[in-house]
Amino acid sequence: MIYPPLDHWIWLIPAFLIGACIGSFLNVVIYRLPLGLSVNDPRRSFCPLCKEPIPLWLNLPLVSWLWLRGKCAACGGGISFRYVVVELLTALLFAVTWWFFPPQVVIFLWVMLALWVAIAFIDAEHLIIPTGLTWAGSLVGLGACAVWPRLPAMAGEPGNWLTGLLHGGLGWLTGFVGLWLVVELGKLAFGKKPMHFENPVAWHLKEPVGDEDPMCFVIDGEEIAWWDMFTRKSDRLVVESPEIFVDAEPVGGGKLVIREMQIVLPDGTVRHLAQMKSLAGTATSAVIPREAMGIGDVHLMGMIGAFFGWSGVVFSLFSASFIAIIAALIGRIGFGKQLPFGPFLVMGAVTWLFGGWKLLAWYMDFLQPLWMP
Repeated sequence: MIYPPLDHWIWLIPAFLIGACIGSFLNVVIYRLPLGLSVNDPRRSFCPLCKEPIPLWLNLPLVSWLWLRGKCAACGGGISFRYVVVELLTALLFAVTWWFFPPQVVIFLWVMLALWVAIAFIDAEHLIIPTGLTWAGSLVGLGACAVWPRLPAMAGEPGNWLTGLLHGGLGWLTGFVGLWLVVELGKLAFGKKPMHFENPVAWHLKEPVGDEDPMCFVIDGEEIAWWDMFTRKSDRLVVESPEIFVDAEPVGGGKLVIREMQIVLPDGTVRHLAQMKSLAGTATSAVIPREAMGIGDVHLMGMIGAFFGWSGVVFSLFSASFIAIIAALIGRIGFGKQLPFGPFLVMGAVTWLFGGWKLLAWYMDFLQPLWMP
């Protein structure tokens, strides 16, 4: 017999410390993964400013950031407050999960929450969701449903491992396919942003300055990140350009079609961007491709369904939409401005995990007399 018992409060301490350590690693994932860097090479963390390796005794979760007052010991440059937020948030989530759920499913939920923390912060900063994280999470979710069938049926009756696995599979299909249809319909309705100008305005392609900067299309002073325009092979940026300059040389004017890796000049000539030094010109109009919602959100919704079943998908989607609207109003974010939806989906799913399913059960009980004779 383990003493003290596993439901004793003392176990919250190691759960919190484990979460803080995992949070420290998640900071590495959040910084490196969007930049295409390995999370294992180099093994030691380094300052994002001076690139100096951080010694182990200065890389203690929570403590080091506070001790150094958010500055690098080598160069004195500021270290983002996000680092300590990620560590503290992960630690708290791990501790609360240990308190509320049985040990056999806690490890699965810890993996889920760690992936969600990484996804939320990456999407908030870069407007992308790495699908490798969501695919791994979906597999972990199906395993959790088999080990603890109550997980995908919190608002219903749990069954055996096979029932739990079926609930998780159905949840993945509901989340992935359902949101994919929404994305496709949104692409048809809002997939192009037209821009018109009374007088020709300047435009150019802006090369990345640092590792964290994307290539941008700049028109009339507005910068649009490359990854925001080209999410599909079929995406095309069309510019009506009276003047076009390739490598500072004029090539005439007319309809210019820009793809992710190449351009088509008005005379039909195809040029590859990798072989060009610069591209600029003037424009009277432009049609910019865009997504109503990223495909990464679709994969994330599938992951949520793999853990919580179809009911968790419905609750997470509606609550995420509600939270996003409130955030947009508070932040005064105008229509047409991009708002990362991944963090709100994570908030909705975490709400479901820690009691949101009770709200759904109450709501269904409230409506039952309305449709029953």
